Amino acid sequence: MDEYIKPVITTQALRRMPYYIQQLRMLQNENIETVSAPKIAELLNLNEVQVRKDFAAVSSSKGKPKAGFSVTELITNMENLLGYNNAEEAVLVGAGSLAHAILTYEGFKTYGLKIVAAFDINSAYIGTEINGTKVISAEKISDLCRRMKVYIGIITVPASQAQIVCDQLVAGGVLAIWNFAPIRLSVPDHILVQNENLAASLAVLSKHLKEKMNYL
Repeated sequence: MDEYIKPVITTQALRRMPYYIQQLRMLQNENIETVSAPKIAELLNLNEVQVRKDFAAVSSSKGKPKAGFSVTELITNMENLLGYNNAEEAVLVGAGSLAHAILTYEGFKTYGLKIVAAFDINSAYIGTEINGTKVISAEKISDLCRRMKVYIGIITVPASQAQIVCDQLVAGGVLAIWNFAPIRLSVPDHILVQNENLAASLAVLSKHLKEKMNYL
């Protein structure tokens, strides 16, 4: 008999995992022990085959066609895969309005992310605290990241400063960067960059809205 080999977990599948976890927790709170891929696909308005492949990729077992997958097992495996059970420390650079919103968002704790320090070049921010996170001079980015062994950096500075900040984070040993600046960063091959371009997202929403309104 051929050995069972789990499917490769794609980046797109990883993006869907938090939505699966949220839905699975709701089912768990209702004391539902097993669930089928078609049911989750229906609840989340996703493709059934896609959901089944995602579940097969993370499940410790193959799942039974009739009984479905164990809700608890899926939650545990997905949380372990995403690192939710191992708090990850991060630093944030840029203490403006967006940074305030991120630093005051309590939901990150659920996902195991802890922002241990914020940096800025503005003397008005340096030395202050945002929701308990101290704002430090940007000159200390590389040194502090290296000493604290922080591997995640969040960039919320203007586009003109983003690459400079990125280079400082990389020099400090950061391996993953969450970039909110509207610019593509240049990084070594081993550095992961997740771009969140708010302007681009707004453009997509606006175009979609315009198309819909044309039919009204």
